[in-house]
Amino acid sequence: MHIPCKPVYVFVASFYVSVLLLSDCVAYKEENQSSSHKSTNNIVYKVNQQKTSDIAVHGLLLWASTGFLMPLGILIIRGSIKAEPGSRRSKVLFYLHVGFQMLSVLLATIGAAMSLKKFENSFDNNHQKLGLALYGAILMQGLIGFFRPHRGKKERSYWYLLHWILGTIVSLVGIINIYTGLKAYHKRTLKSTTLWTILFTVEVSFIGLVYLFQDKLEYMKKQGVIIGSESSIVSSNQDIPQRQTQKELLPIACGKRNALENLFD
Repeated sequence: MHIPCKPVYVFVASFYVSVLLLSDCVAYKEENQSSSHKSTNNIVYKVNQQKTSDIAVHGLLLWASTGFLMPLGILIIRGSIKAEPGSRRSKVLFYLHVGFQMLSVLLATIGAAMSLKKFENSFDNNHQKLGLALYGAILMQGLIGFFRPHRGKKERSYWYLLHWILGTIVSLVGIINIYTGLKAYHKRTLKSTTLWTILFTVEVSFIGLVYLFQDKLEYMKKQGVIIGSESSIVSSNQDIPQRQTQKELLPIACGKRNALENLFD
């Protein structure tokens, strides 16, 4: 039985062409997948780098606000307590306190807006929860500062107590939240934060020492004055018997007039 060769050749040729086309499609698909995988990795890397930079800027803003400017403003206003009311020194220190606190509120607002816009805020960790409560307290403290009653009014004492308590709480919670922020930064980026934690601890310790010595410095100065005055009094009392002894040892002339004076004396 004779089988025509032409259809067989056509079939074999078409089979080889199909195999070649299929292999080309598979190779093209694998190349596209590898290139898309590389581009996806590049995009993820760029996104991670951008997010890391955003987190660093956010942390820097909140450190400058609650970790530096607010404690500095507290130290300045404490230094103005001993100044004479209405004096130039008192006014300068007061306006420095107001300026630093307003700048800290502005930086905290920028940091909070950046957090809401660029980060995933599910508020499922301590840093985000503390940050939300802290920002509300900062705004409240700023409003209380603007509604300061004048000296001599009855409301001034209540205002001062509320302003002092809320300011202390804001400063302490702000410092605590910086530590939780460093921990969250390490957890998300896997970068070491040991150096920044040590530097911030040194700064907080220094501010705490200055805060404690502000009240004791004047007392220590007074103690030095009292000790110095007592030593001068003791030295003067020691000089008196020596002068009396020298006076008693002075030679007296043997004339009659002097002898009579000695008798009647």
